[in-house]
Amino acid sequence: MINSIGAIQPPAPIEAVSGASQASSTSGDFRSVLAETIGAVESASANANAAVHGFLTGQNQELHSTVLATQKASLSFNMFMQARNKVVSAYQEIMKMQV
Repeated sequence: MINSIGAIQPPAPIEAVSGASQASSTSGDFRSVLAETIGAVESASANANAAVHGFLTGQNQELHSTVLATQKASLSFNMFMQARNKVVSAYQEIMKMQV
């Protein structure tokens, strides 16, 4: 039996990585910000895996929420990798400087 489609709700804003970057300006502890950001990316990935598993096993998981969870995980990971690339690039530039 096909269930009727309910009211479409707007997606929640992605706060996984951007929330941690806002915390960096107040806390100043790079290690804790990095750990929070990695935790947020891993959490988004775990949520996406759970959503896919729930959809494939026939639980009450809808297709659009599964796709949104996987896209959120993908965007979080891509944003984290871009930030990582910028940090590595800045480190390499600092190492090139002559003292």
